[in-house]
Amino acid sequence: MLRSGHFDAGCRHVKSPALRSLALACCLLLPALAHAQSPPSATDKSFETIYKAEWDWRTQQAPSWDEDSDNSGRTPSTTLADVSPAAQAKRLAYLDGVLKQLDAIEAGKLSAANQVNFAVYRPQIQHLAAELRFRDYEMPFNADSSFWSDLGFMARATPRDADGYRAYASRLRDVPRYFEQQTTNMRAGLARGFSVPRAVLDGRDVSIAMVADLKDIESSNFYDPYRKMPSSIPAAEQETLRAEGRAAIRDAVVPAFAKLLVFFRSDYMPKARTTLAAEAMPDGEAWYREQIRKYTTLDLTADDIHAIGLKEVASIRAEMDTIIRDVKFTGSFADFLAFLRSDPQFYSKTPQQLLDRAAWISKRVDGEIGKIIGTLPRGRFTIVPVPPDIAPFWTAGRGGAETYWVNTYNLPSRPLYNLPALTLHESSPGHALQGSLVREQGDVPDFRKDYISAYGEGWGLYSEWLGKEMGIYETPYEDFGRLTYAMWRACRLVIDTGVHHKGWSREQALAYLRDNTALSEHEVTTEVDRYISWPGQALSYKLGELTIMRLRREAEAALGPKFDVRAFHDAVLAQGSVPLPVLESQIRAYIAEAKAAKSR
Repeated sequence: MLRSGHFDAGCRHVKSPALRSLALACCLLLPALAHAQSPPSATDKSFETIYKAEWDWRTQQAPSWDEDSDNSGRTPSTTLADVSPAAQAKRLAYLDGVLKQLDAIEAGKLSAANQVNFAVYRPQIQHLAAELRFRDYEMPFNADSSFWSDLGFMARATPRDADGYRAYASRLRDVPRYFEQQTTNMRAGLARGFSVPRAVLDGRDVSIAMVADLKDIESSNFYDPYRKMPSSIPAAEQETLRAEGRAAIRDAVVPAFAKLLVFFRSDYMPKARTTLAAEAMPDGEAWYREQIRKYTTLDLTADDIHAIGLKEVASIRAEMDTIIRDVKFTGSFADFLAFLRSDPQFYSKTPQQLLDRAAWISKRVDGEIGKIIGTLPRGRFTIVPVPPDIAPFWTAGRGGAETYWVNTYNLPSRPLYNLPALTLHESSPGHALQGSLVREQGDVPDFRKDYISAYGEGWGLYSEWLGKEMGIYETPYEDFGRLTYAMWRACRLVIDTGVHHKGWSREQALAYLRDNTALSEHEVTTEVDRYISWPGQALSYKLGELTIMRLRREAEAALGPKFDVRAFHDAVLAQGSVPLPVLESQIRAYIAEAKAAKSR
């Protein structure tokens, strides 16, 4: 997921005809990756020099929080990122220079592996440059995430040694400077009408106030790394380091949050724009087009996406109606949704009960996963509750290579019938499995391990469908939960484009999601506010899944009885996170190779 306020890598769709051709050419060249590579050409060396230098530069722009934060072994930084306008202008100039260097590369002369790398890398740099050109840093938060809450993740990385603790305390002391730069940027955004809409800001100050109003320093999340320090640090030194941490939280962090709280309540909220649509902001139409390309990697218009969404909603609704008939429910669709939202049988009584159920579903998947995926990761994941400081505005769950977070806040809004779909998406075979495979990839450039939303979220949603193939959904209600999640993502196509392109109101968006899914009222509200404040991101899920499903049907039709689902999924996962056009190329290469093997 996006970390607002950081200089993060991303990817957008290949726009130029030359790069489109390159993505298609990968179809013919990808099989060569399985064989020995010839020595790199001068063109390969030039390209590799460009991306290695840029990656080294990029890692310096986003300071490391601990030695293992990116598996690079980097020394943890003593400062937070420089997000000043001057620093952002320098970054843009640098990236524009990289794009000029890439223009000089004759992509057709690259090796097969580097043609794939190029098809991933250039859109990534184009997006990073566009992000700076549009001055996205002037809106460094949304209804889902923020620069101030992201600092909480820093506190969840335990330093290895005394130097790591000293670096952590130094970063805490840098919070006032970092927040001052962020608020300066936010003021500039307000001045030009580039802000989060006022309609979704209520309550967003709560997470700031939790720190600003802190009385007991040791109860702060920022103090967490000091609670259980490595035994390799002598006891006396541990106490010295703890004192340094307490002082940094008391004298730097708390005052910085207090100042931010005053700004947020007195300046930002009253002056935030009253419109909702992204296209209503300065240069909004171009900016929204960029968000669509960034998050979908496709050249689709907002109208195209809206139409796709309406078609998907109608199709999924028909499946939902079938289940309602099968369980012999007497009443309307709305009555059935009301039943699901209110019957106690569908809800956990305690947070631990919800966590235990998620763990049980994960173990059931473990017993089936080898039947549908050939290459499995060595890495495992833990299941933990979402931290309380961010839980009220977070989604039902999130997953990554190491962790599946389950939101235990407001249990009446966390229905058990949705939990299998959520777990499949966020853990295995979804984000946790796919993320671990990326980490364990062999000799691929570091930039290839960055997250591309259309691929990652598309695979996550497809993983929910795979649960049906694996027999994970045990009741019609759980299968309805799967369809609710599928409908939820289809509704996103309609709502995101409805709000940001067609001028929908917040009330229209809420009603559409409420009327078409069995999501709880809390989830409906947090989700719609997320779409309003984070344009484009929600489009990636369904469009990515539709692409994978289409490619699977294509492979099944081409290979007939020789279709091997494990080999297909290995082909989808083999190259890691890639733009959807590159995924199409690699699957067509897999089909061609499988057909050739079939004829031998």
